Amino acid sequence: MSSVAVLTQESFNEHRSGLVAEKAGGSSAAGEEEAPAYKDAFPPLPEKAASPEGTQEPANAWTSKIRPLKSSVITQVFHVPLEERKYKDINQFGEGDQAKVCVDIMHKTGAHLELSMAKDQGLSIMVSGKLDAVMKARKEIVSRLQTQASATVAIPKEHHRFVIGKNGEKLQELELKTATKIQIPRPDDPSNHIKISGTKEGLEKAKHEILLISAEQDKRAVERVNIDKVFHPFITGAYNKLVADMMQETGARINVPPPSVNKTEIVITGEKEQVALAVAMIKKIYEEKKNATTIAVEVKKSQHKYVIGPKGNTLQEILEKTGVSVEIPPPDSSSETVILRGEPDRLGQALTEVYAKANSYTVSSVDAPSWLHRFIIGKKGQNLAKITQQMPKVHIEFTEGEDKITLEGPTKDMQMVQSQMEAIVTDLVSRMDYMEISVDPRFHRHLIGKGGANINRIKDLHKVSVRIPPDNEKSHLIRIEGDPQGVQEASKELLELASRMENERTKDLLIEQRFHRAIIGQKGEKIKDVRDKFPEVIINFPDPAAKSDVVQLRGPRNEVEKCSKFMDKMVADMVENGFSVSVPIFKQFHKNIIGKGGANIKKIREETNTRIDLPAENSNSEMIIITGKKENCEAARVRILAIQKELANITEMEVSIPSKLHNSLIGSKGRFVRSIMEECGGVHIHFPTEGSGVDTVTIRGPAEEVEKAKKQLLSLAQEKQTKSHTAELKAKPEYHKFLIGKGGGNIRKVRDSTGARIIFPTADEEDQELITVVGTEEAVREAQKELEELIKSLDNVVEDVMNVEPKHHRYFVARRGQVLRDIAEEYGGVMVSFPRSGANSDKVTLKGAKDCVEAAKKRMLEIIEDLDAQVTIECVIPQRFHRSIMGPKGSRIQAITRDHNVQIKFPERVDGPGKGGPAAPLAEAAVQENGEANGEVLVVEEPTTPVDPAVPKKCDVIVLSGRKERCEAAVEALQALVPVTTEVEVPFELHRYIIGQKGSGIRKMMDEFEVNIQVPAPELQSDIISITGLANHLDRAKEGLLERVKELTAEQEDRSLRSFKLTITVDPKYHPKIIGRKGAIITNIRTEHDVNIQFPDKNDDNQDQITITGYEHKATAAKDAIQAIVDELEEMISEDITLDARVHARIIGARGKGIRKIMDEFKVDLRFPQPGAADPNQVSVTGRPELVDEAIDHLLNLEEEYMADVIENESKMTYMKPLGDRGASSMDDGGRERGPSKGFVVREAPWQTGSEKVREAPDMSSSEDFPSFGAPVAAANKASPWGPKRF
Repeated sequence: MSSVAVLTQESFNEHRSGLVAEKAGGSSAAGEEEAPAYKDAFPPLPEKAASPEGTQEPANAWTSKIRPLKSSVITQVFHVPLEERKYKDINQFGEGDQAKVCVDIMHKTGAHLELSMAKDQGLSIMVSGKLDAVMKARKEIVSRLQTQASATVAIPKEHHRFVIGKNGEKLQELELKTATKIQIPRPDDPSNHIKISGTKEGLEKAKHEILLISAEQDKRAVERVNIDKVFHPFITGAYNKLVADMMQETGARINVPPPSVNKTEIVITGEKEQVALAVAMIKKIYEEKKNATTIAVEVKKSQHKYVIGPKGNTLQEILEKTGVSVEIPPPDSSSETVILRGEPDRLGQALTEVYAKANSYTVSSVDAPSWLHRFIIGKKGQNLAKITQQMPKVHIEFTEGEDKITLEGPTKDMQMVQSQMEAIVTDLVSRMDYMEISVDPRFHRHLIGKGGANINRIKDLHKVSVRIPPDNEKSHLIRIEGDPQGVQEASKELLELASRMENERTKDLLIEQRFHRAIIGQKGEKIKDVRDKFPEVIINFPDPAAKSDVVQLRGPRNEVEKCSKFMDKMVADMVENGFSVSVPIFKQFHKNIIGKGGANIKKIREETNTRIDLPAENSNSEMIIITGKKENCEAARVRILAIQKELANITEMEVSIPSKLHNSLIGSKGRFVRSIMEECGGVHIHFPTEGSGVDTVTIRGPAEEVEKAKKQLLSLAQEKQTKSHTAELKAKPEYHKFLIGKGGGNIRKVRDSTGARIIFPTADEEDQELITVVGTEEAVREAQKELEELIKSLDNVVEDVMNVEPKHHRYFVARRGQVLRDIAEEYGGVMVSFPRSGANSDKVTLKGAKDCVEAAKKRMLEIIEDLDAQVTIECVIPQRFHRSIMGPKGSRIQAITRDHNVQIKFPERVDGPGKGGPAAPLAEAAVQENGEANGEVLVVEEPTTPVDPAVPKKCDVIVLSGRKERCEAAVEALQALVPVTTEVEVPFELHRYIIGQKGSGIRKMMDEFEVNIQVPAPELQSDIISITGLANHLDRAKEGLLERVKELTAEQEDRSLRSFKLTITVDPKYHPKIIGRKGAIITNIRTEHDVNIQFPDKNDDNQDQITITGYEHKATAAKDAIQAIVDELEEMISEDITLDARVHARIIGARGKGIRKIMDEFKVDLRFPQPGAADPNQVSVTGRPELVDEAIDHLLNLEEEYMADVIENESKMTYMKPLGDRGASSMDDGGRERGPSKGFVVREAPWQTGSEKVREAPDMSSSEDFPSFGAPVAAANKASPWGPKRF
């Protein structure tokens, strides 16, 4: 084996520094020997392949440190015989309960299970995982996949605890090992039988292990020996050495109770022979010592602890030296008698030791005021640590409230410690002082400040300690300790703070809680502004959960008053802007209030500066809530009502009712007034604000209904003024509609006959069964009686049968039984059952309250009569109008079918050239029935005969079904929906403005007026605009279009006035000054005069022309403003001065701060030379003559000041070594100059080709070895093992 050269740190340093000199005349082979081999310098990692036994792997740098790692994952295989398998279904192997159990075991234990079936149908389970996971999995497998058996084993009761082990560990280990469940009887159970359950194999193993434990315990014995406590020290020996020797000699365990336990019993356990031997030895010692001599001596109680020593070590030491036992009375005894027991010749020596130990420690005290104690101790005990480190056996004790310090320790050390402590006390008394000041406890927490900020600042500033008593002490005294001067200053400052706080005022502002969040603002930004405005005032808001209106202000009296006024003004503004008014608007008009894309509501909000909230679409509420300033809310209310009035025939009437009756007319939660509004066709009744004293009540709605509501209101008011009585009764909610009757007919009869008003609950009320009766006592009694009779009859459920021809069945059950649901809802929840489809029966069963069944039966007969009387009428309307007639989502057709109780079928849509666009796939064509997109498909057969022009096309025919008079009325309603077209003449040049950007203008008008507006194509040059829509919409649309034309004409005239232009001639050198920094000056002129100012482009011929565009008078004013600036600039002069270029950077400053400061201070302009300028020292100063002179003087002064620094720095630089000269890197550790570095070279490197020998280290100055990015490199002839070089 060839020798291997190892690269050491020294040889590496030599190679790197080039200290190894080349031998003159040496061959290249010599150089190659000097270079280390690559494998030696960078040893490879050891190979994984195992070497044959007996061969030794070659040593290298890695192998010596690598230790084999043992796998933490183990694999075990368990077998379950066929007869012991719990799940024996062979056909379901890998499925069923067995597979589920295995998956559950894997999840529970974390082990991996693989099952396989043996030829004898036994089960093999391979379990992989960590050891404890595998053992747990094995236990689970045995208990859940193997049939279980049980057995009992009897062992003596006293051996049970050895089976259980400490904390049950032995039992758990046994269960895991044998995969069984072992049940041991409780200690209070006399039974000695242990029950084992598991597999047969596991049972045998567990029984064997338990019997082994018991057999082992049978060999052991326990012996208890009673010996007086005073002789125990002789048995244990000093430091328990004697008892330890006995245990080692005999092998038995000897348990002697410790001195602190008052027991005489010594317990010996072990093998019988060992125990007998140990007992004999103990008794022998006792026999020897029981006649020992004793002497009693008196030792001060305070010195007993020194005789005992730490952890009793001193007593053990005396016992070891003299063989004498020293008995000390217990700490709770007042006795001072110490008894010594032992051999007579040794008692004298022991007595000497006792007295020596008792007198080895001294107790003394040092007088020191209690307030100085913590200064003596020092921060974290630093001062005391210096003493205790020198004298570690001395104990120094401080007692709170006592003016002394107790010292305790060895007599020889006490004198030195006492003198040191007295010196410290004397020093502190001479230079420390304290003072107590009285401050009201309610100011204490303010003196402390948030997080102790105030008190910590005072402590740090004056180097004092301040003790403020806790709140529970209720003490006025604050104690200040420290340097006398610091104490005086701190007490003065604290008293000033307290005095200022006494001048403080706390004021409670009553602000409604609903305003609190608005005052605080999102993320607290608004209250932060208030606190910044009044920094001395503390503002506390109550917790939101407290529902309190009290906001507390605390601070100096004047500041609190100012803050209070400011916040009152804030609240007043909020109250003014928080005025709210509710406007009742019929639900069908809400969409018109909103407008297309919210245009109408947005416009009203912006123009009136109010917040307008509309109820949700699915809500039954008709109230629109307006919030803002009172006058703004009224303006918005008027505008919203105007929209409603314009859209419908709405009448408004005012009724005078005494204000004292308003609350009783409105009723609890508005129940009374709501019942009147619902009964009178949904009119809106508006009562004035409570407490206003206004008697006027406003009723708004259709004229007839308003009159009706007025009569009811006045009648009810009259009743209230005479005598009003109220009664309540309950009925199931499903009966309410039947009690009310269709159109309120039933309840109206009751009211007309009795004169009482009956109020039913609304959907949002909690008690849905409660019905309220209001009126005179007699009227209420009669109405209540009638209603109770009705309700009683409704509770009487009956079943009835009626005949309905099968042809009509489909009408009742169509649309998921909608007709039947309506009947059930209207007639007290009557259940109507039709025969099954295909049963060919006409019997229909009705079940419910007797009156409800009769009423429902009557209604169904009416429907059947209508169905029998049905006719079909055709209405011809061109197909192009059908979409318009249907309305959005079929709303118009749905309204006609509902109002006239007819069925309407639209024909299939036929698309073709000139018929609305390209042909649509036939599969997509569907009949539009009653405004619903999913109606029945009308099958249209192609005509086989020639089409008669007089006969209408099928695609234009709309079919209506129902009673004749209703169908005719519906046809009129359909024809009224056919749009008509009118033409308006608008100048062609305005068309593009009417259309607007991307058609926004024309879309807005079409949405607003609900029409279609057609603007002619630009190439036609036509002035005619067509408007198509419903007749009642056309006039409004035409007026709106003409109004828009007027606006556009006025805008055109305004544009012509705004396009006035004038030019002003200004020398280009003044242009930057007119523009200003970042365009500030010119922007100001543009904004102030509302003009556009254009400066010439770089390539423009007229570089001195500035163009101004706008209204003539404003353009002239802007020109005058520019001329004024030019006149001012022309008065300025420019002077060049010479400033040394070396100080320019300092004058300019970081980011130009210095130069900007000079220019702002002297109102001049400074221009420094650009890099490469002919004269780098020339600086131009421009401004008014007197200001230029002052600026030049200032600049020259700065130059003189900065040049002194420059010259000083340059003189220092002459003494410094140039960077390129001999630097530290060219010197070795000994300070000698190094030779030229050869670099680091290795041989047999992977990048060297076979023929290539060791060469010199690469030349760092070579462009081939170290190419620059982008630099051309000559092609290299040498091949490289890494492949061709790519640059």
